Amino acid sequence: MAMSLKGINRVLVLAPHTDDAELGCGGTMARFFEEGIDIYVAAFSTARASLPEGSDPDMLKKEFLASMRILGLPASNLHVYDYQVRMLSYHRQEVLEEMVKLKNSILPDLVLVPSGSDLHQDHEVVYNEGLRAFKHASIWGYELPWNHVSFSTQAFVKLSQPHLDKKWEMMQVYESQFIKQRPYFTKEFMEGLARVRGVQIGEPYAEAFEVVRLKV
Repeated sequence: MAMSLKGINRVLVLAPHTDDAELGCGGTMARFFEEGIDIYVAAFSTARASLPEGSDPDMLKKEFLASMRILGLPASNLHVYDYQVRMLSYHRQEVLEEMVKLKNSILPDLVLVPSGSDLHQDHEVVYNEGLRAFKHASIWGYELPWNHVSFSTQAFVKLSQPHLDKKWEMMQVYESQFIKQRPYFTKEFMEGLARVRGVQIGEPYAEAFEVVRLKV
């Protein structure tokens, strides 16, 4: 189903790492921002251990902040933590407690998390602790296909070309990821996936989500 935005005023995106929000739901974030919805983003790891050798240890954090500026988010809407990449499972309680603080301060109508079928260990932690912290809110899981064996497309957000252009503009600041030549960090992949999801609902473009909980 294509989702109505009625009743959605505040959206919180939970990103295990600093580029996951853009990759999984950057087009949706662009549409939400365009429609006047308040967007908050929490990134739990700046993935310093995954940076190219000799890089500035804050490179991914700086790229994330630059990406969010392109979208138009104020710094007050951003929360960046420095848990070690692939080690979030050792800090589950701390992650949960930070999420509860976010819940109490933001009171989001909708929380976007990695899909429950995402196989990455950090993503699994953010998904599970997100369910615990935000059990009274609507929760959708976003799609990162390279981490999935399967993905349940239960909701779709229609996108236009400007939304995809904004998503790509945000992704382009991640020099660290282009250095690594990740196959999913290309305009062709981004637009191709959006076209596939769009075809599924009879629209030019879309992003798909797994509906974990829907509160209306």
